[in-house]
Amino acid sequence: MAPTDAPVLDLDRMLCFAIYSANGAFNRAYRPMLDQLGLTYPQYLVLMALGDADGLTVGEIGARVFLESNTLTPLLKRLEAAGHVARRRDAADERQVRVSLTDQGRSLLQDACAVTGSLAGRLAITETQAMALRDSIAALRDILQDAGATAPAAADRDG
Repeated sequence: MAPTDAPVLDLDRMLCFAIYSANGAFNRAYRPMLDQLGLTYPQYLVLMALGDADGLTVGEIGARVFLESNTLTPLLKRLEAAGHVARRRDAADERQVRVSLTDQGRSLLQDACAVTGSLAGRLAITETQAMALRDSIAALRDILQDAGATAPAAADRDG
């Protein structure tokens, strides 16, 4: 029998579980709308990033949408094969690949923006509340990333 002062793990009280399960709910809400456009959620994020600043490098896109290049490169190749983006070597630094929206990609992005509007319209919170929640979650993400960047690697701790 556990001591009475032992911490009780309760999923309903865990912040990490609330965020994890909310992420799953967002994915389920977005999926049918994005399926109609032939997009996955990560592809949607890439189009949104390019809509903000076209001609980004693969590394810049990865930093913007929090995806590693080994995940991002095949995703970009699929978007390129579908005619939504063009990838080209940077003239100043051929090691870099720049990605730009095509006209077809810009058109798809306009359709995709309606997805966000449709979902936002179904949330039972004000825009001010939504922005405050977004800012809090982004701040938490940044704190966790900073903590992860400064944490010793497992080999360092165990070795």
